[in-house]
Amino acid sequence: MKKIVLVLFVGLMGLSLTAQDKAAKIEFKSETVDYGEIQKGADGVRVFEFTNTGQAPLIISKVSSSCGCTIPKKPEDPILPGKTGEISVKYDTNRVGPIRKAITVISNADTPTKVLKIKGEVKAAEGK
Repeated sequence: MKKIVLVLFVGLMGLSLTAQDKAAKIEFKSETVDYGEIQKGADGVRVFEFTNTGQAPLIISKVSSSCGCTIPKKPEDPILPGKTGEISVKYDTNRVGPIRKAITVISNADTPTKVLKIKGEVKAAEGK
């Protein structure tokens, strides 16, 4: 009886280790996007590029921002191993002042939660 339990335990351990090797892995080209100085009303769309460097399809289940002034958009389809994808972020540039926001990405990757950042400053139009 003890041998059967031991064999089952070792078998289950082997399966769980194999499953971990086949995980998705997300690697961003950059985890921070710097808008620099931009004018009020300028194009506020920027892109975070990433690659699935894992062995399983990458599924991004949720992308959220730290405030309503930043609207992220996630890919709808799984990203296959070795392929690239992007998360676009639109910041409301009608708000003058510094930009310091966080975008949280939740996926099935080996690191399931990643926090991306945008920074910069929106300047008022000259003479206004």
